[in-house]
Amino acid sequence: MATANDPPLLVGLVSISDRASQGVYVDQGVPALRDWFDAALATPWRFETRLIPDEQPQIERTLVELVDTFGCHLVLTTGGTGPAPRDVTPEATLAVADKVLPGFGEQMRQVSLRYVPTAILSRQVGVVRGHALILNLPGQPKAIKETLDGVFPAVPYCIDLIGGPYVETHDDVCKVFRPKSALRAK
Repeated sequence: MATANDPPLLVGLVSISDRASQGVYVDQGVPALRDWFDAALATPWRFETRLIPDEQPQIERTLVELVDTFGCHLVLTTGGTGPAPRDVTPEATLAVADKVLPGFGEQMRQVSLRYVPTAILSRQVGVVRGHALILNLPGQPKAIKETLDGVFPAVPYCIDLIGGPYVETHDDVCKVFRPKSALRAK
């Protein structure tokens, strides 16, 4: 169980889209992420949001800023993970990583393949930078929810292992898995 001594989970929410960042259309990625976290988390949380274009240097700077300056424990990106020439989110994420966690990318693609055969085109990655987990998610609200439902059960324990706060969820939305040795008494 989270205690009063645990800091709130600080989450960076980054929507990566040339057109949304230029005002061509309204970003739906960050609102979808906020809605999912509002429903799923039992632990107090705060967020920092960014809406940026598909530019690798800017993505890298944003990820570094959210982790190193703001102290985010978790950073989620939406968009820019396909094979198109401007899709550079995975490259930017890998460039700032201390460790790569291939299981996250593998699982995100497996989850998405249940819904669309084009999930095999996704290049999503999961990495650790310092004491933060960074995950690349799809850009569409429905796909964001499906992906988070499929991978988030492992996220709180990962955050435990890299030195972040103890994160709890509402089991009816997302049941977290931790080994018995990592559970806190309720």
